[in-house]
Amino acid sequence: MIVWLNGAFGAGKTTAAQELLDLLPGSTLFDPELVGHGLKEMLPAKRLDDVDDYQDLPSWRRLVVDAAAALLTEVPGPLIAPMTLLRQEYRDEIFGGLASRRIPVRHVLLHAEETILRERIALRDEAAPRGPDGPDGPNRLADAGGAVASGGVDEHDGVHEPDSVQERDGARTRAWSLAHLEPYQQALDWLRTDAHVIDTSGIGPRQTAERIAEAVRNGGGACDIVQTPEPTAETLAAGVLLFDEEDRVLLVDPTYKPGWEFPGGVVEAGEPPARAGVREVAEELGIRLPTTPRLLVLDWEAPVPPGFGGLRLLFDGGRLPDEQIRDLLLPGSELRAWRFVTEEEAESMLPPVRWNRLRWALRARAQGRTLNLEAGVPVG
Repeated sequence: MIVWLNGAFGAGKTTAAQELLDLLPGSTLFDPELVGHGLKEMLPAKRLDDVDDYQDLPSWRRLVVDAAAALLTEVPGPLIAPMTLLRQEYRDEIFGGLASRRIPVRHVLLHAEETILRERIALRDEAAPRGPDGPDGPNRLADAGGAVASGGVDEHDGVHEPDSVQERDGARTRAWSLAHLEPYQQALDWLRTDAHVIDTSGIGPRQTAERIAEAVRNGGGACDIVQTPEPTAETLAAGVLLFDEEDRVLLVDPTYKPGWEFPGGVVEAGEPPARAGVREVAEELGIRLPTTPRLLVLDWEAPVPPGFGGLRLLFDGGRLPDEQIRDLLLPGSELRAWRFVTEEEAESMLPPVRWNRLRWALRARAQGRTLNLEAGVPVG
């Protein structure tokens, strides 16, 4: 199990995590920020220039999942992860990856009012230890001058920088923390829905930890996210394109992986692909297709590590009448939203590989034919 402590900078995640180690037997502190520090040393400077936050690196999000899974082979757990996570799509990717490894997550939000957060941020530089292990350090890659952003320690030799440099970095850390208060407020709607909320405004770290421990023991913050095992070989997947009266195509937003997708899923052993598509549409949306959908595109997806590739099929599920669209159902543990979009809108929502597949499928539908693709390119 992982107990993920979320919240704005200054909410008290790190200090509460330290206290929680005494209250949850077998627990181990798991700091995802350390993964970011490692990437900073390994990735080319040109790549690091593209982002200013570890969380924007796909490699960070994947390595957080892999590191947690690996760590749980060494310790009994639970892992306690104090890390601000404000983008829902990143939450989906990380928690979905953990779910695929059968690792349950307890999501706990430590909340405090903005005035209190501002006071704590202002005082933290005076009380916090210098260096990357200070409480609730932000996960910037580096400041404009290349200094470590989370404190005043030179990561190459562990020697403290001069006080003037520490003061400079402290001011930048404080500015970074304050700048993230607005994104935190914007994320509160989904955070309160997703996580077990503990108000830390008037309590200390020990009391916060006690409330977290009680919530964990009572099942609080359990994420009922769908568990989709990661493939270990090539897979066969069937998607179904559904349209409204304006010929816009239906896309769905899965909770367990980033990006929009077509209704559908992996074809089970011994299952006909078209029937798998019909089954997935019924399970995901509550729609019973009256006829077997017609195949539009068969696309061989090349294996690109860490993915294994395989065959991807897209079927034409036809137009849905307005009354059926009104009755669309979403399983909260699997899909977060649905939307009918034009081809142009889909381009900005789908990953390039999926959008290319959709593009050819729409042309095959218009021409009344089936297209055979290899890595997104028609053949034959």
